[in-house]
Amino acid sequence: MQVQPYLFFDGRCAEAVEFYRRALDAKVTSVMHFKDHPPALESGMVPPGSEDKVMHTSFRIGDTEVLASDGNCAGKPAFQGFSLTLTAPDAAEAERLFGVLGEGGQVQMPMDKTFFSERFGMVADRFGVSWMVIVAP
Repeated sequence: MQVQPYLFFDGRCAEAVEFYRRALDAKVTSVMHFKDHPPALESGMVPPGSEDKVMHTSFRIGDTEVLASDGNCAGKPAFQGFSLTLTAPDAAEAERLFGVLGEGGQVQMPMDKTFFSERFGMVADRFGVSWMVIVAP
């Protein structure tokens, strides 16, 4: 069994996936737009003019597959109650990941040494997705 995160970017999915591709070397494995599934448009699930928005995409960050969508395309993604965790092999890589994710985002807990890891920090990226970056013990 697998558990996979499914993120709804509310109209900013393509932008987010491109950011993760550059920042985290994410590899896109599939993309489907609303125009590729006309019944979704006809049902009123998405507002008019959203034909080119992402209905579904999947991408890999390391060994993890992440699923995402533009959802209802309202432009106000809200990510609450969870964080995605990136485990870095060393302090230098943890600092790099923390820095790139924080560009245009907000530091929630600065990167620092903790009792459980050489480096640990929490940051919300520019889309509001919360990330915990940690060095593997």
